[in-house]
Amino acid sequence: MEVRTLTRILRMNSPPGSIVEFKLYLIKEFQRLKDEERKQLGGDIRRNLAKINYRVHADAIREKPIPAGLTRQQINTIYASEADVLNMALFGITVKEWREANANKTGNIRVYAGISQLVCLSNLENLNALFINENLLHHERLVKLNTIAIHQM
Repeated sequence: MEVRTLTRILRMNSPPGSIVEFKLYLIKEFQRLKDEERKQLGGDIRRNLAKINYRVHADAIREKPIPAGLTRQQINTIYASEADVLNMALFGITVKEWREANANKTGNIRVYAGISQLVCLSNLENLNALFINENLLHHERLVKLNTIAIHQM
């Protein structure tokens, strides 16, 4: 029940200065502390969850030799391609395909993912980094990651 609704109900049925007023104070203070705790945890737990293994994944891509002479855009395409391996394995769609199908939405596919999907995605990032270091080919990684995603979901 929302704090405002609870406050209204309790105030309708009790005189000022009663034990109910004290209980209301406790409820509001508890809610304030919970909000403060949420802010200290980084506010958006979903966003933090999506970032857990991003660094490990990005480092694994970075450590593989990228051909000399590539433009910044071409290098970004390599990173985007690796992100799409994860998106295809978990969601069955690339970022570009998702944007085209969801032109009215802001953000990307991961913003709209559920908690269980984000946990799975975090696991897949870690595993993909391992597979990259084991020199598995792009399509081999996609098949393995998809099988794992299906099992985890």
